[in-house]
Amino acid sequence: MFIYLGYTPSYTHRCNLQGDRRGHVSHPQFVYILLMFSFNTVVLKREIKMRKLDSTKVRPLKSEQLLRIDDHDFAMRPGFGGSPIPVGIDVQVESIDSISEVDMDFTMTLYLRHYWKDERLSFPSTKNRSMTFDGRLIKKIWVPDVFFVHSKRSFIHDTTMENVMLRVYPDGNVLFSLRITVSSMCFMDFSRFPLDTQNCSLELESYAYNEDDLMLYWKHGNESLTTDEQISLSQFFIEEFSASSGLAFYSSTGWYNRLFINFALRRHIFFFVLQSYFPAMLMVMLSWVSFWIDRRAVPARVSLGITTVLTMSTIITGVSASMPQVSYIKAVDVYLWISFLFVFLSVIEYAAVNYLTTAEERKQLKKRGKVSGMYNIDAVQAMAFDGCYHDNEADIDMTTFVVHSEESSARGRAASIANLDATRIKRKRSLKGNVGRIILQNNHVIDTYSRIIFPTVYIVFNFFYWGLYV
Repeated sequence: MFIYLGYTPSYTHRCNLQGDRRGHVSHPQFVYILLMFSFNTVVLKREIKMRKLDSTKVRPLKSEQLLRIDDHDFAMRPGFGGSPIPVGIDVQVESIDSISEVDMDFTMTLYLRHYWKDERLSFPSTKNRSMTFDGRLIKKIWVPDVFFVHSKRSFIHDTTMENVMLRVYPDGNVLFSLRITVSSMCFMDFSRFPLDTQNCSLELESYAYNEDDLMLYWKHGNESLTTDEQISLSQFFIEEFSASSGLAFYSSTGWYNRLFINFALRRHIFFFVLQSYFPAMLMVMLSWVSFWIDRRAVPARVSLGITTVLTMSTIITGVSASMPQVSYIKAVDVYLWISFLFVFLSVIEYAAVNYLTTAEERKQLKKRGKVSGMYNIDAVQAMAFDGCYHDNEADIDMTTFVVHSEESSARGRAASIANLDATRIKRKRSLKGNVGRIILQNNHVIDTYSRIIFPTVYIVFNFFYWGLYV
């Protein structure tokens, strides 16, 4: 770059301008300084021009200018050093998404709104109209640090944009609204399950500011909590929603204001009646059928008893698999295990009947002698095929007839055999019309009493059970 100064020094002047040992500046040095000054001036003007063209880097947004965002330190709460700032809260519950007995938690979607006053955000307005912003301004101002106590996970909805709204009024009042889904713990008591009522709560609290800096309260008292009228759950009735407040103490940081969203849930019983109680009742009643079956029908009565026992075990296992492993007894456990006990006792009852019947037969064998005993054994074997019990009087008659037939001739023996066949055929025909009478006459006395005792005791148990838990 060449700059013409309008003056051409002579050789003498050039020599004199080179400088001497006393520090005088020579002419070439002076030209170099002027050149560098001119270059820096041109570069500075160019940078200023480029900054003017890119106004976003220099001037803040009009809204930020109006709120004077850059004039204040919003890292500090409003009124720092003075009285605690009051922050009002109101909540609108949109839905209760799920309730898990296994995890002991619930998931809720709600609109959380904060109200406070920050005079640093006040602005002049002739029409007294508020300004509404989205989530981009939240990061530049102070907002309450409310969190959910005992929450497992939570998130702010962000479709299609982050569901955050900030509204600032001319006098500095602020409304901050969020749409949040939160999963929180619910300490459930299953001692009356499934005839239980669960009380759960969602707790709100400031994380950093104790009661000396921030006072958290319900904005409109009990009316601060509203719900959607269409909220419904598959397994519960929502009995009530209520709002309350209290204090929480932490040994290292002090006392904090805490707000509670309380709701009571009463479980639907009809589902468990169909899935657990009614099948258990049927299995108990089915086990009573064994008392009306002939005591000689061992396969029928044993199979029926084992089937009902296994079915009850399956029902108990299915209910336990869908519940948390608690260390106390639930109401459904009481009912199912007592029903299981009734089914088990019906099997034990037949074992006692069968044993006493066998012991009675052995006594009869000793009294009647060898021949009579052999005939009774044949009668027992015949029963295994035709399923009927042969009464003792008929057995004695047949035994006497066999003894006399051995002393008669061959013709008399053949006639007696023919008469025996005719008697058996006649008796079978009579049994077809008098099955009920014969079963009543030949059942053991334990079966007779069991037909009355078992149903009576089970009905009394149901009366006390449903009266206690319902």
